[in-house]
Amino acid sequence: MAKSLWVRPMFDAIAPRYDVLNRLMSAGMDRGWRRFAVAQAMRGHPAKVLDVGAGTCDLGLEIGRTATGNPQVIAVDFAGRMLSRGMERVRQDSANVRAVKGDALNLPVASSSFDAVISAFVLRNLDSLDQAWSNFARVLRPGGMLVVLEMTPLRNPLVRRVFRIYFHRWVPWIGRQLSGHAEAYRWLPQSVDQFPPAETISRQIESAGFDGVVVHRLGFGTIAVHVACRK
Repeated sequence: MAKSLWVRPMFDAIAPRYDVLNRLMSAGMDRGWRRFAVAQAMRGHPAKVLDVGAGTCDLGLEIGRTATGNPQVIAVDFAGRMLSRGMERVRQDSANVRAVKGDALNLPVASSSFDAVISAFVLRNLDSLDQAWSNFARVLRPGGMLVVLEMTPLRNPLVRRVFRIYFHRWVPWIGRQLSGHAEAYRWLPQSVDQFPPAETISRQIESAGFDGVVVHRLGFGTIAVHVACRK
């Protein structure tokens, strides 16, 4: 079964508590990870940014708070309730963000129309990484920046053992207690276990038409931020 058939309603179901749970489960570190990703994407002072899998618009709001020149952000997500929650936050913050409901594997935007593409915690939920890279390359102008923030399998055996105890036991319990949707937070550790290592992701990005791929590891090695430039 395609992931999208059950991932979409799962994210819609947890939308009301999604932000609270992110802060809690990461001990607030996810804010810093997003700030770092945004800083990488803003290095070229893009005028137009595509946020893929925008969810509740954390990245778009961060761009509005920190970027110079007031770049326009187009927030794309296929989970309508997540995007609606995000736009409520945008209206409160008066950020320059516009919502478009759509799929990361078939982005509903014109080719070569963005200066930067940014995405956070989306890749693990997609049916085809190759199709995602192809779409990201299509919508970026030559020289445009790609920044993807995602969890990554740990390399250190000791740290990996400790992290698995927390991630496979405590995260589902916390998610069940606060959201009432245990399946969503059982999927989270499973999706990380199944996800390719950062080195494989780097090779895939290069093969899709990007240069200068750099990987920044954050969160004690649990997070990888890939930064690359469209050829």
